[in-house]
Amino acid sequence: MMGLQIEDKEIKFLLADDHSIVRHGMELVINEVVPNSKIYQTSSLQQVVELVKLNEIEIAIIDAHFPSGNSLHILPQIKSVNPNIKILIFSGLEEHLHVLKFINAGANGYLSKLSEEEEVKQAILSIVQKGEYISAASQNLLIQFANDPNLMNPLSRLTNRELQIAEMYADGYGNLEIANQLDIKQNTVSTIKKNILDKLKIENLVELIDLIKTHHKI
Repeated sequence: MMGLQIEDKEIKFLLADDHSIVRHGMELVINEVVPNSKIYQTSSLQQVVELVKLNEIEIAIIDAHFPSGNSLHILPQIKSVNPNIKILIFSGLEEHLHVLKFINAGANGYLSKLSEEEEVKQAILSIVQKGEYISAASQNLLIQFANDPNLMNPLSRLTNRELQIAEMYADGYGNLEIANQLDIKQNTVSTIKKNILDKLKIENLVELIDLIKTHHKI
């Protein structure tokens, strides 16, 4: 039914995700929502810009993170090749931690891989018809960002000492090594670690390391 709301004009999509099952699932949804679509696919982040250029892609649905790195840095390149392209980030990364940075880099929408099928359909429909998809959660974040630009980088919430220790965790150091290097007590390191996780609203070091890679030293 939703496909009837789309014009007859053929729309060229690019699906970029290193998991074939994700691309296949998204292809099925696109074909239902946009029956007259032509869909290109790639599992390689490096091929995205080239495919956009060669095939005059109109809508690119791109994973936020590939084994070869984060897709954040290629968004300006994509927009440079095709300023009119609409980019939807389809990601397993926490929306509240990443959406602002991707939108600032040129994305027109951000959709969680945890979304129900109906929301995925609505996102695709919105990108096709309006050129953007902003979830309720993202809208709330954008309003907050207008009042506090530091939200763009959640690491800005950390003190210099907390950021230093967060970087050491990302480099593979443990509590004892950090304590020895900084000449502080191990339980002090543990307390600072707890403060870091609380401030960033994350639960473990895996999420912390991902945040450091995404938001720091890019």
